[in-house]
Amino acid sequence: KSEDLKLKLTIRWGRGRKILDYCCGEGPTSLKLAQEGLQVTGIDISPEQIKKAKEQAQKRGVEALTSFLVMDGENMKFENNSFDLITCFGALHHLDIEKAYSELARVLKSSGKIICTEPLIHNPVFQLYRKMTPHLRTKWEVGHISGRKEIKLAEKYFGRVEKRFFYLFTLLAVPFRNTFLFKPLLWFLEVIDFVILTLPGIKWFSWQIVFTLSNPKK
Repeated sequence: KSEDLKLKLTIRWGRGRKILDYCCGEGPTSLKLAQEGLQVTGIDISPEQIKKAKEQAQKRGVEALTSFLVMDGENMKFENNSFDLITCFGALHHLDIEKAYSELARVLKSSGKIICTEPLIHNPVFQLYRKMTPHLRTKWEVGHISGRKEIKLAEKYFGRVEKRFFYLFTLLAVPFRNTFLFKPLLWFLEVIDFVILTLPGIKWFSWQIVFTLSNPKK
């Protein structure tokens, strides 16, 4: 699963390093990492979200491992080369993506990595679902879901862009999630996705991409 992959990579690469949780919201990723013993700085433009993140850190007893700041992701106040690892989970399509890439490359150390997840725009069925459920997302988000062009743009700012694709046929299991068929059906569809989503002509029709960025171009 994409959630398992991004968390495992963050824990593996983040131990003993400076981590930034970019556009952290209420801090779910920061809090999970702190509970694993990692030191994390989370930023978000919303004061209310940052307030809730701090409250949750205190409730979970990890406030010493977390620092939450109100900050614009397109104009960060950190110095150049500040972080070894940055997590950016589902945030880029809410932003001016070129400004975001530029800022992320600036604050990332030359030896650092960024782990990103984004929904993808290319599947017409998924797009129809998004149009039918406008209450689940902002107008900006509907019009700015990421695609091949936005992911490729990262190459302007990073020397290495590695991609993994998730969720195509596995979504067919969702209607069965409250039945005994769900687990075996999900397993079967995950095997199909594992094979199918390596094919160049099909992988971009997946629901989500996990991509890592490294070798920032300074």
